[in-house]
Amino acid sequence: MDTPSPLALLLEALDAGDLRAARTAAEELQRTRVGSTQLAAEVLHELRQPLLGVKAYAQLLTEELGPRGALKQVLAQVERMEQIISDFIRLASERPAPQQPVSLVAHVQAAARAFALNPESARIRLEVDAPEELVVEGNGRLLEQLALNLFNNARDAAAGPGLVKVVLTREGLAPIMYVADWGRGIPDAVRARLFEPYVTGSKRGTGLGLAVCRRIAHEHQAQLDLAPSDVLPLSPTPSTVFRVRFPIPASREAPAPEPTAQAAPQRHRLLVVDDEEIIRSVFRDLMGRECEVIEAPHAEEALAWLERGGVDLIVTDKNLPGLSGLELAQRARRLDPHSRVILMTGYPSLVTAQQALELGVLDYLLKPFDDIREVRAKLRAALATPPPGARHLRPGGRRVDVLEDNPTSARRLTEALALMGLEARVLPTVPGELPAEPPAAVVVSWDFTSAHGRQALEVARRLGQGAPFVVLAEFLSQETMLEALRAGASGCLPRDLEPRELGRELARLLKPSP
Repeated sequence: MDTPSPLALLLEALDAGDLRAARTAAEELQRTRVGSTQLAAEVLHELRQPLLGVKAYAQLLTEELGPRGALKQVLAQVERMEQIISDFIRLASERPAPQQPVSLVAHVQAAARAFALNPESARIRLEVDAPEELVVEGNGRLLEQLALNLFNNARDAAAGPGLVKVVLTREGLAPIMYVADWGRGIPDAVRARLFEPYVTGSKRGTGLGLAVCRRIAHEHQAQLDLAPSDVLPLSPTPSTVFRVRFPIPASREAPAPEPTAQAAPQRHRLLVVDDEEIIRSVFRDLMGRECEVIEAPHAEEALAWLERGGVDLIVTDKNLPGLSGLELAQRARRLDPHSRVILMTGYPSLVTAQQALELGVLDYLLKPFDDIREVRAKLRAALATPPPGARHLRPGGRRVDVLEDNPTSARRLTEALALMGLEARVLPTVPGELPAEPPAAVVVSWDFTSAHGRQALEVARRLGQGAPFVVLAEFLSQETMLEALRAGASGCLPRDLEPRELGRELARLLKPSP
């Protein structure tokens, strides 16, 4: 004979009017629901790591074989599985994520970039209208997921090519995000239950995306709803407009957490920041005999360590809950301009490589690591390397040495530096000896004929004698960015910029000494 389910027992007790039995059955039903949900969430979380491996190696195959149809489909399905896992875990989670003042515009733009990476988004034109900076109290990673889910929902509503319009604005002092689409609209039968799990009007969706959006909005004390179609002055009028109304951000800042006191360091201190415990464990076992390894699951805890006392090297994941690894690197450099930082990521991109380069990051490690022994060698080298070099023009100097053998590019550089009040000394070949008076800075062409690529960077570093240097490349690529980053360059720019724009970019990268 089958044992009655907790729900059946609850209904029987209610029918019989037995309140004590009903209360017992309700408590058992709650325990069963929580246990089942938690088990499912844990299983899905464990699936993330092998799924990351499948995605990474599919991406590597795409680089080797090109974006063929079968590989594109594999990547698209992997990304779909990742989204389903993230959505379900977010719904099952009862733990609030850390929050602080963040840029809503920056995280919506990051979500737009992630949206563009999905092959299914190629038929959609996504426009983001953000005329001013908006700051909200929130969690950057969750805000990106909120925006990305709304973008994906709008994409799935379109039967073919279409437009998704995002408008970031204010109503009074409250930040507002609108996401509009011109798809098939929301059926009346679905509208009343739209934000419930597994309710969807699309054959493509899982019905989890909007429920996750509502959950994230609730965590941010924000209101997510369907706005009238004519709320935005758009022509033609969109069929669907979602609105997220955020509360007015408070001016106060939460105090940083107090880390546990530690004894004065006797060895090098390595700070490892990653929300995956297994990754922190790998670095602890890898370097624990050689230095003191400090672990932090997110950037906020890492900053607390940095504010209490310096560390010799920071190794941080790029995608962290709350503040990103790049934001952590930026704040670390503010606390100590000589901070050494190595960034890790499973999702490399030209944009983040450029951001890391301009922040003075020492290296950019790609997950999954091909050989952990190579990672150890990089950490040892970083700990043995002097702090990052100058990021400003050498004081009192006006001469900039230019390693360039292309006459057109050399002329543009000369004009650009003149706009900055600097004098260019163009060197069409590698100089035989160092000048008696070091330059204020160096500009080197990646395509310098007599010392191409990595060799050109070594020449620039030697010629500068501690002065900052900037790399120019005919074609910007991730390889160029990473080589420039590892050589200690201050930036990497396109070779064909016009003098005025080139001057502005050089002035941004080669600031006068403070």
